[in-house]
Amino acid sequence: MSTDAPDGEGERQPASEDEPTLEGGYDPEAVEERWQRRWVDEEVYAYESDPEKDPNTVYAIDTPPPTVSGSLHMGHLYGHTLQDFAARFQRMHDGDVLFPFGYDDNGIASERLTEKELDIRHQDYERREFQQLCREVCQEYEAEFTEKMQGLGCSIDWGNTYKTIEPRVQRVSQLSFIDLYEQGREYRQKAPAIWCPECETAISQVEMEDMEKGAHFNDIAFELTGDAPRDEFVISTTRPELIPACVSVFVHPDDDENQDLVGETARIPIFGHEVPIIADDRVDMEKGSGVVMCCTFGDQKDIEWYQAHDLPLRVAIDESGTMTDLAGDYEGMSTDEAREAIVEDLDDAGYLRDRESITHTVQVHERCDTPVEFRVSKQWYVEILDHKEEYLEAGREMDWYPEKMFTRYKHWIEGLEWDWLISRQRDSGIPFPVWYCEDCDHEIIAEKEDLPVDPLSDEPPVETCPECGGDEFVAEEDVFDTWATSSLTPLINAGWDWDEDAEEFTMSKPELYPFDLRPQGHDIISFWLFHTVVKCYEHTGEVPFDATMINGHVLDENREKMSKSRGNIVAPDEVLAEYPVDAVRFWAASAAVGDDFPYQEKDLTAGEKLLRKLWNASKLVNTLAPREPDEPEELEPIDRWLLAELDDATEELTAQLEAYEFAKARDRLRTFFWNTFCDDYLEIAKEREDNPSTQYALRTAHRTFLELWAPFLPHVTEEIWQAVYTGDGSLEETSIHLRDWPEPQGYDADLEAGETAMEVISALRRYKSENQLPLNADLEAVAVYGEVDGFADAIANVMHVADLEVLSDQPEITTQVASIDLDYSQVGPQYGEKVGEIDAGIESGDYELDREDGVLRVAGEELAEDLFEVERERTYSGEGEMLETESAVVIVE
Repeated sequence: MSTDAPDGEGERQPASEDEPTLEGGYDPEAVEERWQRRWVDEEVYAYESDPEKDPNTVYAIDTPPPTVSGSLHMGHLYGHTLQDFAARFQRMHDGDVLFPFGYDDNGIASERLTEKELDIRHQDYERREFQQLCREVCQEYEAEFTEKMQGLGCSIDWGNTYKTIEPRVQRVSQLSFIDLYEQGREYRQKAPAIWCPECETAISQVEMEDMEKGAHFNDIAFELTGDAPRDEFVISTTRPELIPACVSVFVHPDDDENQDLVGETARIPIFGHEVPIIADDRVDMEKGSGVVMCCTFGDQKDIEWYQAHDLPLRVAIDESGTMTDLAGDYEGMSTDEAREAIVEDLDDAGYLRDRESITHTVQVHERCDTPVEFRVSKQWYVEILDHKEEYLEAGREMDWYPEKMFTRYKHWIEGLEWDWLISRQRDSGIPFPVWYCEDCDHEIIAEKEDLPVDPLSDEPPVETCPECGGDEFVAEEDVFDTWATSSLTPLINAGWDWDEDAEEFTMSKPELYPFDLRPQGHDIISFWLFHTVVKCYEHTGEVPFDATMINGHVLDENREKMSKSRGNIVAPDEVLAEYPVDAVRFWAASAAVGDDFPYQEKDLTAGEKLLRKLWNASKLVNTLAPREPDEPEELEPIDRWLLAELDDATEELTAQLEAYEFAKARDRLRTFFWNTFCDDYLEIAKEREDNPSTQYALRTAHRTFLELWAPFLPHVTEEIWQAVYTGDGSLEETSIHLRDWPEPQGYDADLEAGETAMEVISALRRYKSENQLPLNADLEAVAVYGEVDGFADAIANVMHVADLEVLSDQPEITTQVASIDLDYSQVGPQYGEKVGEIDAGIESGDYELDREDGVLRVAGEELAEDLFEVERERTYSGEGEMLETESAVVIVE
């Protein structure tokens, strides 16, 4: 009798809507929906805060708030499932777990979603009207997202949720700004900033990424004025549209070929204005002609030259990426249009010397893939460059899973060149709590007790400027960068706030901070993780979490990144419509944390088979053992061995789950459950169903397996647990997910001898099957050579062996060479025409294998062991048939 489903039993069959039952086949669709609803309705995973709790007894997860920008994708499904593995394990292991949920509805993604959903442009609405539309659209998507997240069966505390735009969070975000301002960690400055023309806002360094784009290298002639040593020189550029913004030309001081240009004046082609030629060692002499123009601004180096040489400002491109009046005839064109028009006119005027197609790396805004510009504007910054070493040290204090991800964090910090720009020119977001004196531009900061405030509608906290006495104020129109708020999630969840009476910052849930785990994707280490470290470190002086678990990305079956343009996206809705949630969770545990891995249906199919295996094994245990068998005074060897193996597996699994090694834990548990328990032990138990020792071992193992599988397969384990062991009752008292995690019970047995005994039983079962004998057929005599001490009787009883002999000496087995396979890719070039003689010698057996030296002597040659492979076969010449296992030799007479 197999533990696999008989015909028809694996089909989804109707289950009771109200009562958990093992009758019929497993119906995941009905079961999963029922438990998801009950877990939420009965608040099974609610966290009860108590400031007096010992922080070491609370496990708090700083969960990533997903951007409200559309539907659930495979990354959400995968990442949140990994978080849930940790939450469910820790809840059983330690008891108190905070697993909150948030929505990041404060950002440009939400604005774009609103525009797309309503087919509108934000420019056509008053600011408050558009903000309200954003709130309404986000609320609809959040409700849908919540429903889908609950459909994944994640053990989230839905009573602990937040939105990054809600008033409570706005207060925390504005408090953060004021605290950093008062510490002197923030400043407002008119300076070149990274700008996205598409989004029409300043962005920070972290929001840029490199992209390969096609372009042209244009060799353009510049004339020299006055009594110059030559008439012209050539500059190579990919951005001729910046020529009207040219303010100087640079030559490297070691460039002997172009030293004669230094100190001269160049006339800009077409536009006619004149600029100085200056020596500077930041020029790349290997690029183009070695002579470069400096425009305000083309890239970071232009900014450095502008600041170092106090150059004038010429703004040729506005905030929308359109040419300004400085561009003359090209005013109103986009940069792309102006580029082509200017090149054409340069050619007509005789200034274009050459044009070459190239592919090069440009920096784009990661939100929209638009190449960034650099514009001078007044922006707010958080000072971070002077604390880079502190942030590195904070990273070193955390445990990283996997450890290699710390390198990404370290490289990001080491490569920082800008302070953190936190102001954005958007319509929807959290406003800066700031007004400015209209006369002297002095900053007026809101009072902490008044927060949250909106300067566009609220009055400043003063009637006159403390700096100059002016009584007219201008409200700050900019809003915070999204990451300036989402970086505060540990403080938001810990209830960080300003205590007016005590005049200090406090936390209403201090037992949570620092958090135990920050889970997130590797793509936002430089966004969310780094900025959280910055904010929390500056506010509290502490690292915000003890450990960080970095998950990889889900790829398609060809290991390529999923994208709409490639048409290779796998939609979670489609996957969940075809496979049980628990099967999807089984798939999510298939890769090591941190690794990108492919979506493969075979893993989902394997998960679905496992659910049926667990279901059918549970039904079989129910027929073989009473629900609460008495513990015998002494367990028989085979039963004690099973429980000792289970102790060993439990100890190993616990260590793996504590280290977030979900894939290792899943595979270890599946192998032990499927192979050892189902395929081997249950077959033994069928022959011993009236044995009290076996009944006790069966029930003990079954309970433990359900508890061990619970973090991975929450629905099926809850259904079986409730159907078999609890019956009616509140889930607060009966849920398997609130039980204590199993601990080794101290069963002692010779594990190796038991393993060998199981191998022998499996070999004899296979022997009977191959010889078309029933499993209960008698075998007259069997001899075993192997360590099976204490298990001989169990083997004989289970396999109906009349006479079982344990041999002290190995049977006479002859090992013969079955074949010698040459590596012709090496042998051919080395031995040439003699390969035929070598082959003939091997074929005729005229060769010598020297095991000690590892060489083959044939046809007068000695072949080293890396040139051939030997296959050997073992034969038994005595009476009976030989069966071999990994650890034993079995003779069936």
